[in-house]
Amino acid sequence: MAKKAVRVFLDSNVILSGLLFDKGAPQTILDLLCLNLPFLKGVTGRYNIMEIERNLAKKLPAALPVYEEYFPRLNLEIIPLPSKDELKKLSGHTAEKDIPVLASALKGRADFLVTGDKKDFAALMMKGRYPFRIMAPAEFLDIIPEFAGKQE
Repeated sequence: MAKKAVRVFLDSNVILSGLLFDKGAPQTILDLLCLNLPFLKGVTGRYNIMEIERNLAKKLPAALPVYEEYFPRLNLEIIPLPSKDELKKLSGHTAEKDIPVLASALKGRADFLVTGDKKDFAALMMKGRYPFRIMAPAEFLDIIPEFAGKQE
C-alpha cells in the first residue's frame, strides 16, 4: 500500500521564480510537480494565485500567457481564501501580508511550506510552532530523497 503523499505548500515567490527562471531550486520543484509523482502533492492558496497574477499583470504582462499555459501542468491543489476568523487567529505571527499564506498552509494540511521569503518567515522556521516545516526551496530539494525512498 502506498504511503500518503507529502503535501508541499508553495509560496507565491517560489512559483514566480520557478516560472521566470530556467535554473534553480524553484524551477526544479515545479518540474517535479509536473511529473505527478505519487509521493509529492503540490499545494498553494487562492491568495497566492491572486498575488502571482497581480504581480505578473503589473510587472511582466508578456509572461501571463506562459503562466496560463504552464500553471495547470503543476497539478496544484488550490486552497480557498482563508476566512476572517482564520486570519485573526494568526494575527501577529508574521507580517500582515503573509498571514493569508500561513493560514492557507494550515488549512491545506501542508507538511512543508516552501518560501523564498527569508525576511518575513525566518522567525517562523522554529520547529514545533506549526504542524509543517517552513524552508527555502533548496532545503526542500535536499530532503526529497528522504520521503521519495519511503514510497512503497
